[in-house]
Amino acid sequence: MSDAFDGLAGVLWDMDGTLLDSEKMWDVAVRELSLHLGGPMTEETRLKTIGASSANALGVIFDALGLDRDPAALAEAKEWMFTRVEELFGDGIPWRPGAHDALRTVRAHGLRSALVTNTERRLTERALETLGRHHFDHSVCGDEVPAGKPHPDPYLRGAELLGLDPSQCLAIEDSPTGAASAQAAGCVVLIVPCEIAVADGPGRVFRYSLEGLTGSDLAEVWAQRSAVRL
Repeated sequence: MSDAFDGLAGVLWDMDGTLLDSEKMWDVAVRELSLHLGGPMTEETRLKTIGASSANALGVIFDALGLDRDPAALAEAKEWMFTRVEELFGDGIPWRPGAHDALRTVRAHGLRSALVTNTERRLTERALETLGRHHFDHSVCGDEVPAGKPHPDPYLRGAELLGLDPSQCLAIEDSPTGAASAQAAGCVVLIVPCEIAVADGPGRVFRYSLEGLTGSDLAEVWAQRSAVRL
């Protein structure tokens, strides 16, 4: 690995909205679920579900519809939603612009890599058929940590699996929820927004797209950490 990375040893990738353009599929599923449960989903409710764990997203939907968070009802709704997403994934999951080449660039420069997603293992395994397991040394899913994003647990676990301190890792995210999680874990965060705007702030570097991402670009992002980190 080049000295240009100056301590950067691993990249932690978000999945939905960052590597795969799957948020649009989740959009279909959660809106249909809301109708199934009793009413249409408002834009405000939809925004609250983006990047959320399944448990948090379901809670948001139930609250918006005035439904009791009965455990059995939540479990039934989760199964309905996951089955619908699996159907949508089965038609193929499109990549986010530049994401496939960005994964190869990270590998080509000798950096360790982990997938860190709020999506549960059941659906992540389907997505990995598109992503390619060879791009990652490890993967962490929302149902494999004590608390999902925006809590730091997923990124702490991702760094741990790579044998790294979070301060040695660059997290690549698209949502406020994911960015908050990565920052809380102690990672430098590169934000490539997708469905929802992400606020600027300390510890956050922004890029319009992953298209054309080079090793030099990664080194430049990493070099900015002294200026942007808390």
